[in-house]
Amino acid sequence: MKRSLRIAREFHWEMGHRLPFHESGCANIHGHSYRLRVEIEGSCDENGMLMDYGDMKRLVMPVIDRLDHCFLCDDNDELMKGFLSGSGLKHVIVPFTTTAENLVFYFLDELWNIFTPYPQVTALRLRLQETEISYAEAERSRES
Repeated sequence: MKRSLRIAREFHWEMGHRLPFHESGCANIHGHSYRLRVEIEGSCDENGMLMDYGDMKRLVMPVIDRLDHCFLCDDNDELMKGFLSGSGLKHVIVPFTTTAENLVFYFLDELWNIFTPYPQVTALRLRLQETEISYAEAERSRES
């Protein structure tokens, strides 16, 4: 009998950004201690495992390492792009405003592509915590 279940692992990193359109403090350069909960769903193998947690870490960490201790910059933010250009500071330019909502979809797209080759994984759910009390969630499954 095939049994379906969910497993999850959390990842942490530090990252700066700003929301230039924002009408309060978030328009300023600031940072967060982000937490990403990566949950996969699917069928267990003959040993009763969906995926080894070490394998999950190996798959997700390159995405996290790319962003850890960087400044995430919206491609439309000409002020910050001008400052960062040639500065030598670690930064990543993305084609979206760096809200938690857009970030969780960014991670969903990146990680779905990474987990797709694993047929036992049928769904991916993410929770991106920007602060202790605020988060965004998104999910994707093979059916959708």
